[in-house]
Amino acid sequence: MKRLYFLLAGILMLSATMLAQQPEIDKFTQLETLLPTPNNFRTASGAPGHEYWQQRADYNIKVELDEKLNRIIGEETIMYYNNSPNPLTYLWIQLDQNIEAPESDTYKTKTGTFDDRMDMRAINGQFDNSFDGGHKIQYVRDAAGKDLKYTVVNTMMRVDLSQSLAPKSRQD
Repeated sequence: MKRLYFLLAGILMLSATMLAQQPEIDKFTQLETLLPTPNNFRTASGAPGHEYWQQRADYNIKVELDEKLNRIIGEETIMYYNNSPNPLTYLWIQLDQNIEAPESDTYKTKTGTFDDRMDMRAINGQFDNSFDGGHKIQYVRDAAGKDLKYTVVNTMMRVDLSQSLAPKSRQD
């Protein structure tokens, strides 16, 4: 009986401690801290508003598989539609494949598993980053064939446009 009493007392103390640690909710908190403020682009529910816009990009991709050299060669043309109310002087392009590049931060944070019976080759294989899987971009050009300045940082590429892309217009 004493054990049951101590067990119940322990559970009650633990429950009281947990309840005391929960933040108190203020019933008079302003809604803008809890819900987004409605504007021309989004309603309070998050639905598109009457001035909502979304960018658009159409891709034409030509790819060739070179089985002898174990590589993929490709060329891509992007038709970009600026549906925003602002002119654009540069574009961001996502390069997800660069996560597999040898210089990627992925290998710096990679975790491995060690077994009691691993030889040195298996241990070294845990930290192998010899797979050259990132993009090898040779050039970026506009529709007229003029080279565009670009900067690649990990999985993002910034392409500086030769001239601003006006609102409600498109560019190859």
